[in-house]
Amino acid sequence: MKLVKETRKIWSDTNVRVTATCIRVPVMWAHAESVNLQFEKPLDEETAKDILKNAPGVVVIDDRASNHFPTPLEVSKRDDVAVGRIRHDVSQDGDYGLDIFVCGDQIRKGAALNAVQIAELLL
Repeated sequence: MKLVKETRKIWSDTNVRVTATCIRVPVMWAHAESVNLQFEKPLDEETAKDILKNAPGVVVIDDRASNHFPTPLEVSKRDDVAVGRIRHDVSQDGDYGLDIFVCGDQIRKGAALNAVQIAELLL
């Protein structure tokens, strides 16, 4: 939130719509992405977490109280993709946007494993 607040302060404009994610990541061999999602229908943080917790191949790591979120190091050598930092997109009105942080081991959870998992669903 610091970047959002500082931008509004510097520009002297509390109506500036901006969203940002800053993360220090100990990377060995996994990808991490900050993803901004926008929806046609409202979706709040808790509902999104529930949906993600029940999604196959996804683990939610989102503990603000202990500052525990996914890192590439934590997902290395694992098949599941970790999602965290799930929060309302402050640049959007209402619950029409979310920011999330996603980490996955691209060696384990890559095209080959995805192909096998899709084939298993189809058979």
